[in-house]
Amino acid sequence: MSMFKWEVVDPKPGEAVAPDQRLAWGKTVGIGAQHVVAMFGATFVFPIIMGLDANLAIMMSGIATICFLLIVKGTVPSYLGTSASFVGGATAIYTYSGSGGPGGPQDVTGAILVSGVILALVGVIIHFLGADVVNAVLPPVVTGAVVMIIGFNLAGVATSTYMPADRWMALITMTAVIVMAVGLRGFLGRIAIFLGLIFGYLLSWVFDAIGVGGVAGDRVNWDGVKDAPWFGLPDKTVAGLVGNQSPFGGANNMDQVGWHLPSFSVTFTLLALPAVIALVAENMGHVKAVAGMTGRDLDPVMGRAIAADGVGTVVASSVGGSPTTTYAENIGVMAATRVYSTAAYFVAAIVAILLGFVPKFGQVVYATPGGVIGGITLVLYGMIGLLGAKIWVENRVNFADPINLVPISAGLILAIGYGTTGFFEITKDFQLGGIALGTIVVIVGYHLARLVAPKGGDGTMLSVGSPGAHVEDHAAPHHHGEDPKHKH
Repeated sequence: MSMFKWEVVDPKPGEAVAPDQRLAWGKTVGIGAQHVVAMFGATFVFPIIMGLDANLAIMMSGIATICFLLIVKGTVPSYLGTSASFVGGATAIYTYSGSGGPGGPQDVTGAILVSGVILALVGVIIHFLGADVVNAVLPPVVTGAVVMIIGFNLAGVATSTYMPADRWMALITMTAVIVMAVGLRGFLGRIAIFLGLIFGYLLSWVFDAIGVGGVAGDRVNWDGVKDAPWFGLPDKTVAGLVGNQSPFGGANNMDQVGWHLPSFSVTFTLLALPAVIALVAENMGHVKAVAGMTGRDLDPVMGRAIAADGVGTVVASSVGGSPTTTYAENIGVMAATRVYSTAAYFVAAIVAILLGFVPKFGQVVYATPGGVIGGITLVLYGMIGLLGAKIWVENRVNFADPINLVPISAGLILAIGYGTTGFFEITKDFQLGGIALGTIVVIVGYHLARLVAPKGGDGTMLSVGSPGAHVEDHAAPHHHGEDPKHKH
């Protein structure tokens, strides 16, 4: 059935609505609105952190979602919101200290666009050759490490860039997110980041109103909101912006960032490219999750879905928007409602596009207090890092095996030690940031370790864990800790 001709159903309690079905339009719009709320928080928080326009990001997420649904022919219900995987790369570009100095928003979107092209090509390869090719080059031990590197590499950004704006508000917001994420159930628990941001925003306004000090000036400044029109397109990015585009302590104000054409550089592209590995793993996991919920075999469209995400990222970044990825938040909405209709995603995409035409909304977003973003990023960056550990756990990676232990350890320490402001000088004109350097060490080191490892042995490294932990277990997963039953 065509994705534009959904079968109208009225399910009984507990019955699911398939991707090629839909509820009555009134109910479909309601479900679509839930998807907008689910994607909304992260889709506008991440552009702020990456120094990009939030209005444009929301608008382009809707366009990217429609592109995705068309490419997969409506078989994989998913929303493409802003990806967090490029946050580290963007920060590295803004703080680059090599030849030519730091980059600006146009350099970030240029690097993201090239990464989107690479992601689309990987999707095409997977479509024709199968996911086993990717698993051979990027097994779970490697993909988990790269995801962990991206998250933990940003620790210094949370504590040194955002928290100083208002340390106590950052800790209060962080605590609120923890309490909401654990204490709230169902859908509300899934949007704890968004709810925590609203809580911190409102509390900052209250603190300003009652005169609670501790910061220079007001925490919430709505001068830009008052001046912004209700309807219109985002402005063009001011020419010549370079350096940290953070709204808190950066060289330039966020309201100077809008739409723009990307600029391309090999150096900046390499700083962002490791995110592609994280996106491949993320997309494969999400497609598997949707397949499990819908009861359909989606492996034949796995490559198409990854390529579609790459295309969405290219389309979004070509005008200055932020990178995209399939959203677990929206998968959570499907799990809660059991409505897998792609019609609801088209509704959500259209609503997102319309929101992009409200500049006043964008200024409300930019007025988010720095301390609030600080509290959000303390949780968010840690969660991104621990998603890498989740990949390890789900695939039963065995770190008693030195093939897994040694190269991953080295790559993690290099990446976290260099952070987003330290760069390894290859030449005077070319330097690698922590994420790129750590990723190279993890991938090359892992395959080098496999190449030199003695056949039938477990190397000479001391075991980590209980005595006898590295004694070969013939019932253990194959390929150095990868469980064939738990492949992405």
